[in-house]
Amino acid sequence: MGKTPIAPFQVARNDDRHAVHRSVGIGTLTFKVTTADSNGEFLVAEIAHHAKGGPPRHLHRHQDEWFHVIEGKYIVEIGDERYVLGPGDSAFGPRGVPHCWANVSDGPGRISFVFVPAGQAEAFFIEITKGNAMAPTDPAFWLPFEMALVGPPLKLE
Repeated sequence: MGKTPIAPFQVARNDDRHAVHRSVGIGTLTFKVTTADSNGEFLVAEIAHHAKGGPPRHLHRHQDEWFHVIEGKYIVEIGDERYVLGPGDSAFGPRGVPHCWANVSDGPGRISFVFVPAGQAEAFFIEITKGNAMAPTDPAFWLPFEMALVGPPLKLE
């Protein structure tokens, strides 16, 4: 079974690959490269934050995740490690390792995520944006997306 050829494309700073507005309550989610674009090899998503916060601690059973801060300040916890990231900084979260992150900027923040392989990450983001909020803290919600909820969001001071 062959893979579909991929054509080049561009996505502008505040744009979504498919020109869809998706809110996660504290920010706007955009897809930069979708699973269809990469034949499921990876997914690139970005959140432009207008408020502090982030998701509860969770893990991806089959995806590695790379975090890259574009603007603002973020705390990213991966396993027992805690990183304070600013513009240009990044961190890597291996599959199966619990992690969470939070925008702690006094102003706007912007962070990109790369999931390899894409798995169910795109479907997960589409589902949470239906509620105009960050992911729910119901463990059952996470299971169909090959993820597990393992703790609360980071406590912001």
